[in-house]
Amino acid sequence: MKASLFYRIAAVLLLFFAVGHTLGFRQSDPTWGVDTLLASMRSIHFDVQGFSRTYWDLFVAAGLSVGVFYLFAAILAWQLGSLPAETLALMRGTAWAFAVCFAAITVVSWRYLFILPIVFSMVITVCLIAAAWLSAQPI
Repeated sequence: MKASLFYRIAAVLLLFFAVGHTLGFRQSDPTWGVDTLLASMRSIHFDVQGFSRTYWDLFVAAGLSVGVFYLFAAILAWQLGSLPAETLALMRGTAWAFAVCFAAITVVSWRYLFILPIVFSMVITVCLIAAAWLSAQPI
């Protein structure tokens, strides 16, 4: 198999991950019993460097930032999948840094999240490791 195939698979999964995260991270289920907490996060304002913010603002900013990162990662993976093998071989550091980054995201997901982000992170990590490995192989 070629590295480009693994990069393309990772890109599609990352795009789904970006959309799912961006649309879903602000959702809550009433059975969780967090309505009071969420109301508090939205209603208590404090000043930070001249701006009035709430913890909800910080939560939304962090969540949207993750969605933007996943979208960027999808574009990067697609672009890496478009490169000739000779160019990919010269970009081993980038390829492995990308794979290690998602391995770290997998660990964070495993520790703090739930099955869907864990599975997405794991499969993306496997694809990126395979792509990095294959991109370093002689043609």
